[in-house]
Amino acid sequence: MAELILYSNPMSRGRIARWMLEEVGQPYQVRYLDYGAQMKAPEYLAINPMGKVPALVHGDRVVTEYAAICAYLADAFPEAGLAPADRSAYYRWLFFGAGPLEAAIINKALGFTVPEDRRAMVGFGTLETTYAALESQLARTPYLAGEAFSAADVATGSQIGYGLQFGTIEARPAFTDYWERIKERPALLRANAADNAAMKEKEI
Repeated sequence: MAELILYSNPMSRGRIARWMLEEVGQPYQVRYLDYGAQMKAPEYLAINPMGKVPALVHGDRVVTEYAAICAYLADAFPEAGLAPADRSAYYRWLFFGAGPLEAAIINKALGFTVPEDRRAMVGFGTLETTYAALESQLARTPYLAGEAFSAADVATGSQIGYGLQFGTIEARPAFTDYWERIKERPALLRANAADNAAMKEKEI
């Protein structure tokens, strides 16, 4: 079996990829990189020319971007049951988190408001529009892709959880109820415990 290696930092989106690795239940290694020199070193730039984490190496395959890593692992290990047969809602909400939702959240965190006459240029329009779209889905189904937990809940669910934790997402009932349903998953608890221990060891 090809080895799984995650390049990460405990203060990064690598936490999402680690949660997904715990969900699929396959052996893996984590190699932590510090921001700056290690991520910009030639050896790592050969893996990810963006010089950022996470990056997943699976044998001779390299996958970057947390949503792509989640989608890849769900397909690579179908026995984990994290990609539904009907991929329509699954793909929609898996990449909604990495696209409109993250862009809207980051803009808010940076204090940037898109001018009204430029909203058509950005992929989310407004933060309120983005919230409303996500809220409408979670009002219909317990999980983002329907009745069952999937990789979409790892990728986009993480964005919701972090947003609630750091105040970049409004604590609307649809969001808080949803996060309550997934925040105690054993795989997430294991991933968080490991990354938190790494933070403590590095005194981050």
